[in-house]
Amino acid sequence: MMGEPARIRRLSEAAANRIAAGEVVERPASAVKELVENAIDAGAARIEIAVADGGKTLIRVSDDGIGIAAGDLALALERHATSKIDGSDLVNILSYGFRGEALPSMGAVARLTLTSRAAGAEAAGSIEVRAGAIGQPRPAARGQGTTVELRDLFCATPARLKFLRTDRAETQAIAEAVRRLAMAEPGIAFSLRDVSARYSDGGGEGRSLFRAEAEQGELFDGRLARIDHILGGEFAANALAIEAERDGLRLTGFAGLPTLSRGAAVAQFFFVNGRPVRDKLLSGALRGAYADFLPRGRHPVAVLFLDCAPERVDVNVHPTKAEVRFREPGVVRGLVVSALRHALAEAGHRAATTVSTAALGAFRPELPAGPRPGQGWRPQIQRPGAGQIGAALAAQAPLEGGFEESGGRVQAGRAGSRSRLRTTTRPRTCRWGSPGRSCTRTTSSPRPGRAW
Repeated sequence: MMGEPARIRRLSEAAANRIAAGEVVERPASAVKELVENAIDAGAARIEIAVADGGKTLIRVSDDGIGIAAGDLALALERHATSKIDGSDLVNILSYGFRGEALPSMGAVARLTLTSRAAGAEAAGSIEVRAGAIGQPRPAARGQGTTVELRDLFCATPARLKFLRTDRAETQAIAEAVRRLAMAEPGIAFSLRDVSARYSDGGGEGRSLFRAEAEQGELFDGRLARIDHILGGEFAANALAIEAERDGLRLTGFAGLPTLSRGAAVAQFFFVNGRPVRDKLLSGALRGAYADFLPRGRHPVAVLFLDCAPERVDVNVHPTKAEVRFREPGVVRGLVVSALRHALAEAGHRAATTVSTAALGAFRPELPAGPRPGQGWRPQIQRPGAGQIGAALAAQAPLEGGFEESGGRVQAGRAGSRSRLRTTTRPRTCRWGSPGRSCTRTTSSPRPGRAW
């Protein structure tokens, strides 16, 4: 016997907001990203971020942008209320935010305080939200700009806390999100601090995690200076400038030499119309461009900016706005692959400076120490790893301070000299483990030539 059909109920607004918040605020880094993007859209010249306990107990983002009028504070906390678009054109989107979901989503799952002073206003206003319940605006003291303080993230949905990682991992994710936005906006100063109790020392200053002053000059030069600040001089000294254009698409940025590769795809940054994205099409095109230059298991380092007309890319794919969809994916892929391959071909056999130095040090061996009485035999042999050999071979570094491979043997030395380092295999008898127990091991030990 079939039971009665379930009645359809309308969820309360608070429950609906908590469900929707799970898509926008996946973790503390998502909340920081949304708040920093709002600050950028507000025309801020300086953005300061403070977090505590990986963003679980405190996230505070302050800016000096145009601010919010006191009469609009309550409206700013309503779902789908935004100042970025008017709803008549969902194709020409030039701002970071446009959905009007960030602040309401955060207020639905945490305790949020919004304090702002609009440009030209006599005083600032403040309003609080407690797990979706919006309070009344009240006067506050603040200069021009906006401060959003988020406390006790996911206090309204405690089950979500179990899916978060450690404080250290969440803090690293926040720092990564801030660095990506800092790359996209070199003309804005950024500051990120960890104000957890163990770092505050009573003063509240905490520990500085990231700091970048505004870069001056042209956009291309500013991006290079900001990238140099974030990724270090190692990348700037071993990067190729990328600049190509095809069918209305423009690709700029910097790509590392093949010898400046990583064991994981953690140093790849893509921006579409200035927006940091994680796109499979772009990452696949980057991987395809380096296919003939890198061995399996190695990943290139690159920072690429793709600019096109807003109508040729859809940024309204996911609430987090971290994914995009291109109208002409084949053209985009072809531009990225051809531009990178052309730059790599022009670079020729240029090798990364850091790899050349490391490879030279790796081929300075030490003679193995003999067995000690009553102790196990512990060889002290410094041998080049397969990754160093493969990387240096791919770069085809000169023999000066380098190496050559012949007949299954690796030989290192200097060009023009007859000195070589030969690697041979000889059996050694060692005594290790319990007393009276012997074993024979076959190990590789270097036999130095006449000079090195």
